[in-house]
Amino acid sequence: MSVSFSVRSAAVRPDPRAILTLLKPVTWFPPMWAYTCGAISAGVPLTERLPLLALGIAITGPLVCASSQAVNDWFDRHVDAINEPDRPIPSGRIPGQWGLAIALFWTALCVVAALPLGAFGVAAVAVALLFSWGYSAPPFRFKRNGWIGNAAVGFTYEGLAWVTGAGIMLGNRVPPMPLVVLAVLYSIGAHGIMTLNDFKAMDGDRRMGIRSLPVQLGADGAARVASLVMLLAQAAVIVLLVSWQRTMPAMAIAVLTLVQAVMMWRFMQAPRERALWLSALGVPFYVGGMMIAAFAVRSLPVVVGAAP
Repeated sequence: MSVSFSVRSAAVRPDPRAILTLLKPVTWFPPMWAYTCGAISAGVPLTERLPLLALGIAITGPLVCASSQAVNDWFDRHVDAINEPDRPIPSGRIPGQWGLAIALFWTALCVVAALPLGAFGVAAVAVALLFSWGYSAPPFRFKRNGWIGNAAVGFTYEGLAWVTGAGIMLGNRVPPMPLVVLAVLYSIGAHGIMTLNDFKAMDGDRRMGIRSLPVQLGADGAARVASLVMLLAQAAVIVLLVSWQRTMPAMAIAVLTLVQAVMMWRFMQAPRERALWLSALGVPFYVGGMMIAAFAVRSLPVVVGAAP
């Protein structure tokens, strides 16, 4: 199915404010936070590695995440003409092929900026960029299936960013297994967070053949799955921390998870109306637990032994 949209502006160059809107600064926080959590979890003195920490944060947010937003908006311009026609591309504030040009330029800029991070950092950025293009662009277009697309975003935004932060702080190497396991678990939980963002686009997604979880399962079914995935991932983190004798951090995360569970119960009473509410007010408790877990594992013997 194809949908045409009218360009409302005769401009031949994009307004700088429209470019900033296209890059969506509000979305940069999750990978920046995950990278910071990874760096903290590595158990090394961050004051000695502040330039690498700052550069990594800048790359994960304003560069890699921003480029993924530009890529997504370009390949979603026909869907956005239905769901959100005031976005920069369908509204004409970014005219012609400028959207694609910005996506390509920002992608190249990511690779160049990552060079000082070394081979490990460059490889991580390359993987993130491949996933961001694969998520939105044909022939892969992972987002056509909510199970696959949300997993891809969760992996890159949370897990890959966490592992990259830890690996760079440890001198460009794969982090110890406990850190990788935490990154994987929080990536799984992020699948549920991504589902929350799909409720607002149900109508357009259904018309364009995008099988998000709310489209596949209905609003009620998707709400249950999103909530369960987030809760189970955090429950697994709590169990691991207890097994690693990190009882106090485990209890703190348990309290945060309980707060989310109460909010999720309210969310499931009216999923379409309250998805953004849960995303805005509930997800901060989730990411707060990530930071607690990161500090909790800094002193694990296997992590301390890996620190240079």
